[in-house]
Amino acid sequence: MTNGYDSIVVGGGHNGLVCAAYLARDGQRVLVVEAASEVGGAAVTGTITEGYKVSSCAHILHLLHPKVVMDLKLESHGLRFSSRDMPTVGLMEDGRHVVLSADADKTADSLLAHSRVDARALVSFKARLSRFARVLRPLLGEVPPRLGTTDWSNRFALMKLGWSIRRLGRDDMREFLRVAGSNVADVLEETFESGPLKGILAFDAVLGTRLGPRSPNTMLTLLYRLAGERTDTANGNGHGLSHPAGGMGSVTQSLASATKASGVEIRTEAPVARILVEADRAVGVELETGEQTRARVVVSNADPRRSFLSLVGSEHLDTGFVRRVQNIRMLGTAAKLNLALDGLPSFTGLDRDLLGGRLVIAPSLDYVEHAFNHAKYGEYSEHPAIELILPSVHDTGLAPAGKHVLSATVQYAPYDLKAGWDKARETFADRVIDVLEIYVPDIKEKIVARQLITPLDLERDFRITGGHWHHGELTFDQFLMLRPVPGAAQYATPLPGFYLCGSGTHPGGGVMGAAGMNAARQILAMEGRS
Repeated sequence: MTNGYDSIVVGGGHNGLVCAAYLARDGQRVLVVEAASEVGGAAVTGTITEGYKVSSCAHILHLLHPKVVMDLKLESHGLRFSSRDMPTVGLMEDGRHVVLSADADKTADSLLAHSRVDARALVSFKARLSRFARVLRPLLGEVPPRLGTTDWSNRFALMKLGWSIRRLGRDDMREFLRVAGSNVADVLEETFESGPLKGILAFDAVLGTRLGPRSPNTMLTLLYRLAGERTDTANGNGHGLSHPAGGMGSVTQSLASATKASGVEIRTEAPVARILVEADRAVGVELETGEQTRARVVVSNADPRRSFLSLVGSEHLDTGFVRRVQNIRMLGTAAKLNLALDGLPSFTGLDRDLLGGRLVIAPSLDYVEHAFNHAKYGEYSEHPAIELILPSVHDTGLAPAGKHVLSATVQYAPYDLKAGWDKARETFADRVIDVLEIYVPDIKEKIVARQLITPLDLERDFRITGGHWHHGELTFDQFLMLRPVPGAAQYATPLPGFYLCGSGTHPGGGVMGAAGMNAARQILAMEGRS
């Protein structure tokens, strides 16, 4: 039995590292235990085949909280970018692609080929959603308020939220309340004419979710995405859609460096078997080797279901609470296809200067909805919606000279595939490549090697229950003070001394770091300093 830690953080994903760093900065002695051979969780850089590297899962950085970057001095710990403010290109079979970028003229020119009305409507639509997103943005970096409490800090937080909505003004307030809980399809249909623009925006609303454009809550997911994005580079608030030099693994390596500099001890290849509980309090962890380590506080960066049902055990929790945890919706539908390429592929009608952008295959709203339909019945999409990047265009160290890597997130590939992923893996990979070939005619002849990561692989290899990238859907019943479940919505749990800090908590998934930052703040407030 090893003693002497103030806090043990289970899981070295980005939120676990951020939480550990903030705790250590406040004087705590902190240990991070990670099951894998390297920290990073799903934000790591892996190898497709010899000489070809790519972000294994998450591949675009756009949500990392600026306070985390500033407080932990990540740039001084190696965080660099190979591309920033990446444009989004909606690919079309006929080459009339839609470009959404910081260059308003380029955006307008690409839209004019489809609809003059939409070129004007997009400007006002973006401005309106930006105003709505600003209402949600402050909530990301705060502990969510509780309902039904006499505590004035919670009451004040709720009043601030209400005042933020009221400050929108009468018309915008009514519109915000109207659209926030609606489906994105209805809002897009009443605003735009052209299929390609509606397809891109619908895709953004459902990416990483088990929702289709006509599912309730998809306007909430779109607003939350916009709230997390920081595109105001002039004021140091972010870099838009960005690719970190070296892939997403460089982000978590910079976090690991900052964490160690704060005095945190990190142990890899140290999978936790269970949380130690004595006298109804978490007192440490037991590794799969049988080694036990004690601490005043245990923090789990794992998903809520794994944290409570596998690591703590239902015998230490109330039956009603266990039932709520079991009912968290957290079945993933996003797969990742990584390709090693023997040269730069040729996209029909796409200018070379756009090859370094974010490329989306979602040519219409109906296309995305039909892709989702398959997931309802335990099938993969025959015509999936796809987000892809060619990071080696700007980050040449990811592939040998003259070679390239392609990284694609694919919707929809349900975790609970009826055919079973072990049988259907290669068939689905073939199908995705067939869809890519429609827009990239020479893609098949360029492929040197391929790697498909399914939701089942996310569960097996990355220990994410259900293979959901965000550790649970972001919907109104799993949002803010209800995330992940009532009774564990402010990072504390019903088991004294045990806390959560992962993506299953507020404010949700994406490489943001806010959950880890907020959790550390709450732990320090409730447990005091070392």
